[in-house]
Amino acid sequence: MKRKFNFVNISILAVLLVFAYSWYYVVEVDGVSFSELFSEKNLEHSRKFIDGLMGIGEELPAFRDPESIKNVASLTYETLMMSILSIAIASVGMLMTVVYGARNISDGTLLKQRHWYAKPLFFAIRLLYIVTRAVPELIWAMIVVFIFKPGIIPGAIALAVHNFGIVGKLCSEVIENIEKGPVKSLYSSGASNSQMLIYGVFPMVLPKFMTYIVYRWEVIIRSTLVVGFIGAGGLGRQFKLSMSYFNYSEITLIMAAYLLLVFMADMLSRLFRNLSS
Repeated sequence: MKRKFNFVNISILAVLLVFAYSWYYVVEVDGVSFSELFSEKNLEHSRKFIDGLMGIGEELPAFRDPESIKNVASLTYETLMMSILSIAIASVGMLMTVVYGARNISDGTLLKQRHWYAKPLFFAIRLLYIVTRAVPELIWAMIVVFIFKPGIIPGAIALAVHNFGIVGKLCSEVIENIEKGPVKSLYSSGASNSQMLIYGVFPMVLPKFMTYIVYRWEVIIRSTLVVGFIGAGGLGRQFKLSMSYFNYSEITLIMAAYLLLVFMADMLSRLFRNLSS
């Protein structure tokens, strides 16, 4: 009896082989010793770091210092503003390009007229989406901060460029997957292209647009800490400075403010998604 090709078994075997080779490479080729990770020296460093985070041995830890709390609160506000500014820039860019970034509009299958420039414009916009989202936000931040001086504006621009490509691609695909029936009904009643867009396309796609925009805003808040490491401002920049000066209790304060910010963003994101659904 001929045995059938079992994709699941082959996949499991391939994963186990890759896993085994990875361990072999790390232990035998690279010479990593896991016992050294738990040496007395490393354990002592870990203990000092944890004590520093808890403020043990400090006369006035940062999380009990009113001036430090005030400074971190101000940086938290800057981080929030940077995230809002970046998603606003990305959303405006998306709204300016998404119509001709949708294939069913550029090839004339959704609207009743097709312009000669629609197809080249479609490829140009899709290429722009690919390039902007292919480059990580950290690389964009390094480029933008190199051109401009460090601050929250360059950080917001870097995050906006990366998320413009992501939001643009997602929203153009929303237009490509809408039901054509309501739009064709407007076409049958003599509506113009702009009327078909305003009364037929946008009412169907805007709730999903809002869902994607809010979701990316939530992701941007998490990314602000990373771009802050290279001078983009906000909590990330202060986090890097605190690490450099071994001010561990301030790291605890920054992480607490950051977690609170992420928690608030998550709650607001869920609220907006429920309202738009």
